[in-house]
Amino acid sequence: MTGRFVVLEGGDGTGKSTQMSRLVSRLRRLDVAVRETFEPGATGAGAVIRELLLHSGEAISPLAEALLMAADRAQHLCEEVVPSLERGEWVVCDRYVPSSLVYQGVVRGVGVDTVELLNGVATSGLVPDLVVILDVADTTARERVSARPDRLEAEGDAFQASVRDAYRRLAGARGWEIVDGTGAVEVVAGRVWALVEPLLAG
Repeated sequence: MTGRFVVLEGGDGTGKSTQMSRLVSRLRRLDVAVRETFEPGATGAGAVIRELLLHSGEAISPLAEALLMAADRAQHLCEEVVPSLERGEWVVCDRYVPSSLVYQGVVRGVGVDTVELLNGVATSGLVPDLVVILDVADTTARERVSARPDRLEAEGDAFQASVRDAYRRLAGARGWEIVDGTGAVEVVAGRVWALVEPLLAG
């Protein structure tokens, strides 16, 4: 079976981790070899970058933040994503380039074109087969955010609303699929699966 690259995206509190777990389990029940991974921080070097980005007290400029995300991504592809795809495995990833376009490109103001250029170099142009954006109302997302938020989760309601708006605005032009993340977990999982299942035929 040909390897496929599927990315789950969305603002904090949209249910990415839960839906990723459901999707990976469903694929494995069908005997699909799957690599479950995430960004930032899936590699040894990436874990150091993640700590700096999300949990340190260091002030990081928007451009530096974008560069660190791209550095993590380059290492992640080198160690995890590309080898898995070359083995014919599926890769299901929590966040990828769309996150950087939204968080750093739009919300931080670095510019979508600039972030796209950085990530084009970092990824050698590797594009997912499918990007699923989980979308929920701001109030729903706010209720789901961890009681111990990381640096980005702690940015406040206006920041998070801007993130969700940016996902919605960028999705159409880039072919990202928006999925309503409200409702029972299994209902949302069914919506995600309806987009993923056609990839099995290829």
